[in-house]
Amino acid sequence: MTRRPDVLVILADDLGFSDLASFGGEIDTPALDRLARRGVRMSSFYVTPRCSPSRAALLTGRHPHDVGIGVLTSDDRPHGYRGSLDPAVPTLAERLRTVGYTTALTGKWHLSSQVSVPDETWPTHRGFDEFYGILHGAVSSYSPPLVDGEERLPLSATAGDYYLTDDLTRYARGFVERAHQAGTPWFLYLAYTAPHWPLHAREADVAKYRERYLAGWDRLRERRIAEQRRVGLGTGTAEPLRDPRVPAWAEAPDPGWEAERMAVYAAQVEAMDRGVGTLLDQLEAQGTLDDTLVVFCSDNGASAEELPTPSGRMPADMSPPTTRDGRAVRVGNSPDIVPGPEDSYASYGRAWAHLSNTPFRLYKRWVHEGGIASPLIASWPAGGVLPGSRTGEPGHVVDIAPTVLRAVGGNTGGMSGVSMLDQWRGEPAIERPLFWEHLGNSAVRHGPWKLVREAGRPWELYRIEADRGEAHDVAAQHADVVTRLEHCWEVWARENGVIEWDRLLAYYRSRGLERSVLPD
Repeated sequence: MTRRPDVLVILADDLGFSDLASFGGEIDTPALDRLARRGVRMSSFYVTPRCSPSRAALLTGRHPHDVGIGVLTSDDRPHGYRGSLDPAVPTLAERLRTVGYTTALTGKWHLSSQVSVPDETWPTHRGFDEFYGILHGAVSSYSPPLVDGEERLPLSATAGDYYLTDDLTRYARGFVERAHQAGTPWFLYLAYTAPHWPLHAREADVAKYRERYLAGWDRLRERRIAEQRRVGLGTGTAEPLRDPRVPAWAEAPDPGWEAERMAVYAAQVEAMDRGVGTLLDQLEAQGTLDDTLVVFCSDNGASAEELPTPSGRMPADMSPPTTRDGRAVRVGNSPDIVPGPEDSYASYGRAWAHLSNTPFRLYKRWVHEGGIASPLIASWPAGGVLPGSRTGEPGHVVDIAPTVLRAVGGNTGGMSGVSMLDQWRGEPAIERPLFWEHLGNSAVRHGPWKLVREAGRPWELYRIEADRGEAHDVAAQHADVVTRLEHCWEVWARENGVIEWDRLLAYYRSRGLERSVLPD
């Protein structure tokens, strides 16, 4: 029997569609560019607009509401979602173990409503032989609350020149080496926390980007659009809309501080890319790179969140920020707080997120393109994935698990997604509708159309293949299409356990919780 391929799924956290150099960005990402040359880039790959739902969909091949993760990881039953993966639904790791794979999760889990003591929702109970990383949604890169298996590590585990991205890479390399020596096919889910806030990066990585980002978000957005067109990404956006809430760079009150924010963000991305590069080098040295299925994507679009938010609160999934010596960390986005060092806790804000999501509208938490469009790169030369290729046909995060299982000969029963392997090999994609819902924001894409709405607002309709920037709403001219797609979405919502948003919002308000889940 032919040996099954090893499988490496790499997930970035809050990475925008255009941040990678191979998707038009100016951040130095040579490892992921190398991966793109070895495989396929998807310019119409979609995730959900939020962290936990995308992870749930990736690991189960089913829509997140259907497996208990409709918002984040709060257990809101009986009024809302369970906030943990449904134990009756097998994960990708559990399915791969049944066909002889050793499995590991290195990085961010964020799929358990209960993180104080181990229970059946932790990774080690959901098919992962090894787990090294964090259970929370957002942590310091210098002093994260690490868990190894089911053991919480002491703060001393982050002593010295510790940096979380590098540590996750270190553990991932060790797992790959152990599996290689054992001669066992392996599945590694490497869920980096970068470049999610807080903005934490080493000075050596930040320094090279300071001057680069003094060019400002306006000029750089123009450059990204031009580069996307040059490399033929096919985003179908002739007239990218500018967010009217983003000021002109010339009007930025403190351009030096603004440039610093983006420089740290870019440094986080480069550190992640460097880790990917060491893994690719390791696989090449082992002689297994060509027969390793490697998939890279982000969990949602770029985040426009400010810290603290305009309402004065901290985001719900933030872990307590402290330095390793117990000092209070300065939290917020203001020029007197320099991002990057351990004693800062900041984000990069709307204007830079607008750049990251070039050329799309809106951000993480919304289901317009800016919240759900993700870069995807896949490589598997031995499996017939075409090197240096691009596809503009759509795919969805629920497709990753069935794609992996088809590649290894596993069981895909009960999944909502479909395999993308033929698409990556140059065949046409399977024609089917794609669906989203998050916090009442709803969408369906089918054929040339996308129907989308913000919570509490009317439906908008776009010819999405030609208008990925969602600049021209044609709902009034095509009421029949709106009616047909709305019905399609409503059927999907009922079948997948989507809770009516007005009812869920009323519950949050009755408990004083609405500000913990709603974007400002």
